[in-house]
Amino acid sequence: MSLQPNKIDPVLELVVSATKGIPHRSELVELLDDVNAAQDRGYFLPDEDERLRDSYRQYLRLRAVLLGCIADLEPHYYDEDDWENCLRSFAVAFTAACVLMRAAEYIVDLAGDHFLVWKKLDEAEQRYGIERGSYTRLYKSLTSPRRMWRFYEATLFWELHADEIMGLREEGGRMQELIEVLEEELPFIRRSKTGYLKRQLQYRVFSFKRRHHSGYRKVMFQLFRMSGRVIAEVKQPVLAIQKSGKRVTPRVLAKAWSILQPGDVIITRHDEAMSNLFLPGFWPHAAFYIGSQEQREALGIEEVTAEGVNVVEAKKDGVHFRALTETLAVDAFTILRPTLEKERVAEAVRCAMSHAGKRYDFVFDFRQSDRLACTEVVYRSYQSGAGVDFELEEKAGRLCLSAEGLMNQAIRMGVFEPVAIYGVDGIKVHTGEQAQLRLARSYAANWG
Repeated sequence: MSLQPNKIDPVLELVVSATKGIPHRSELVELLDDVNAAQDRGYFLPDEDERLRDSYRQYLRLRAVLLGCIADLEPHYYDEDDWENCLRSFAVAFTAACVLMRAAEYIVDLAGDHFLVWKKLDEAEQRYGIERGSYTRLYKSLTSPRRMWRFYEATLFWELHADEIMGLREEGGRMQELIEVLEEELPFIRRSKTGYLKRQLQYRVFSFKRRHHSGYRKVMFQLFRMSGRVIAEVKQPVLAIQKSGKRVTPRVLAKAWSILQPGDVIITRHDEAMSNLFLPGFWPHAAFYIGSQEQREALGIEEVTAEGVNVVEAKKDGVHFRALTETLAVDAFTILRPTLEKERVAEAVRCAMSHAGKRYDFVFDFRQSDRLACTEVVYRSYQSGAGVDFELEEKAGRLCLSAEGLMNQAIRMGVFEPVAIYGVDGIKVHTGEQAQLRLARSYAANWG
């Protein structure tokens, strides 16, 4: 099966976006200072603990995303008659693998001989779904000779076809950005070649030259194996969930249709899914309902979208217009309605629509506006469009707002009210006072 550009492009977008969230060594100065101070003291202070755990959580989440990207290429990676697309798929997978290996090196160096750090990262953290002993398992996987050898196999293939791969930058767009990311990783690739592998590498280069294109299949297979086995080390019941289906049925979806109005904020939950992996709270995700074309016209909004889209939502593939059926392919949801004047709601809807096309913010730093996380779409749309003064919360040096933090502030200020909830205390869509009661019991609400 040929890997056509439209098949690789979503994975390409994810890899480029996710790699932006992996820090370079120079950006870890504050964290290293925390580690040294804690080591001298014998324990971590609460703020140091939060910074360390948040950085670890962020690393685990991005690691899972990049491993998933490599795995997503597997069904389409090889076609003997389409060498250019073979190289494109390799470039995406290899860039993801390079960033993963570099980031893994940072995590290992961070703990190093510091048993205190090792012990801290091995603690369970229920807020983020991190199980006890996670760092020990991670360290064991990172030091696996077999996994390292697979990476070196890929490195050799890169060396043989570097000119062709780097030439892909001529495509422009996301592929050019990917090649720029790969260029930044070249010093790590060169540095990671340890002396004891030199002779074996020389032999492998000779072997690859003899096999030429046939070596591609083996290299990609090794990358997929490196990806698949590591993914299995992270609790990942999402596949089982997908087989059994989500709890929002067509009947429930129809009920949601009858309730929703433009400007509503939809807060959702997947019981187990990559989308809320390592994110805190019962309610981890938010989306902005913009309504149908007819509903928007009733608000005086003339902007036209593709037929069938009625939500602006930021997910790992970016900020896009989406169908409600996609947004509500979940296990639980609640609907918040603005209590603002019609004109202010209309401005917020226009603002939300203007953000479509931006990238996803894996770092959750709301100070930048070119990449948006899910709650940031709501935050920016109502802050700049309707003048709602949300207060950002500092998490490990970043200013952001979780879905539950957004709900707490919105309801406490009186600018939003819960109008419906599903998936909490039964399989019925509750509205009005019952929705408020069930929402207040479902998480750490501070607006009741």
